[in-house]
Amino acid sequence: MFSLPVASLDMNTPLVSFVLPTRNRHQSLLHTVLSIGSLAGHVGEVLVVDNASDPPVRLPKRLLNGWALQVIRLEENRGAAARNAAVEQARAEWVCMLDDDSYPVHSGYVDAIGDADAETAAIAGEILLPDGTHEAGGLPEVFVGCGALIRRKAMLDVGGYDPTFEYYVEEYDLAARLLLVGRRIAWDRRLCVQHEKIAAGRDFGDIVRRLIRNNGWVLQRYAPDDVRDELMQRMIERYRAIARKENAEAGAEEGIVELAATVEDQPLRSMPRDLHDRFVGIAAVREYLPGELRRLGVRSVRLVSAGKSSEIVEQVLGESNVAVRPDESADADVIATLSPGPIFDALKACESSGRVVLPPWPVAPVEVLAC
Repeated sequence: MFSLPVASLDMNTPLVSFVLPTRNRHQSLLHTVLSIGSLAGHVGEVLVVDNASDPPVRLPKRLLNGWALQVIRLEENRGAAARNAAVEQARAEWVCMLDDDSYPVHSGYVDAIGDADAETAAIAGEILLPDGTHEAGGLPEVFVGCGALIRRKAMLDVGGYDPTFEYYVEEYDLAARLLLVGRRIAWDRRLCVQHEKIAAGRDFGDIVRRLIRNNGWVLQRYAPDDVRDELMQRMIERYRAIARKENAEAGAEEGIVELAATVEDQPLRSMPRDLHDRFVGIAAVREYLPGELRRLGVRSVRLVSAGKSSEIVEQVLGESNVAVRPDESADADVIATLSPGPIFDALKACESSGRVVLPPWPVAPVEVLAC
């Protein structure tokens, strides 16, 4: 069903190295490893990074499909940056970033790799949750860490994951550094990952603390000077609102204090405006949405399924002199989020509406293999 690049025909060289950091989630990890062992059609390898689990991780050295499995034991928890230890030892040109509760649904990623051009440093994938909806997060050129393919050399050349982030937003930082060296990040549904999203070990107060601190670091590092303060304030207000809904206000305030204490220590690598427009996703919206609205003769829209970066969708509509209306008197609906997964959820929810519904950017042709 899936074609293989000629280079993968050497049965001693894996086409993909799967990288899984883990800590004290042994049952989840075992389920994930067994799921990877059902993949077929090419040679792969699995590198599990044990982030100081107690007891240590114990797994077989071979999976049912014959792929080699290696456990790399760390004596301290390095967070998401534990992935670096596996990437350094990986034998494949491409590494597939997974969590210990996420795994590819099928081997469609083989064709995604084969079709990637030389400028593509990473491929973001479609990530499903247990209820059939999609993982939130990500942007047109930012991948989600529990399901992404990255060229090993490109990742090592920019220094891998920054260990100071621990968990959350580290993939945004890595994506920014890849863009800064002239690479691009693609989005391809043929990389399809199931994310079980195990609740064990997840404290939302701690999550929102890290999200505020780490998002602030990314803004400080890469945002153009003239918009950095505005974007920082908008980010803090957004996460404060989320924290109120989740009864996690204390975590949010801790994150703000941590950010204030560390923000001046961040390395400044401000992006040129055109590159930052790619990074935040507005370039992809400008390239697609105004032309599609003109093609369809749409002069007014209703915004639906507002989510991540909805303000960018509104900005592009304003630049295009397209009126935004609150009801069905509008000519069409536009999905007001840039996150690929929620866009697919919104498109599915709108299937029976009888209205014209447009994504803000073309996440993938409908004919491309999906989950």
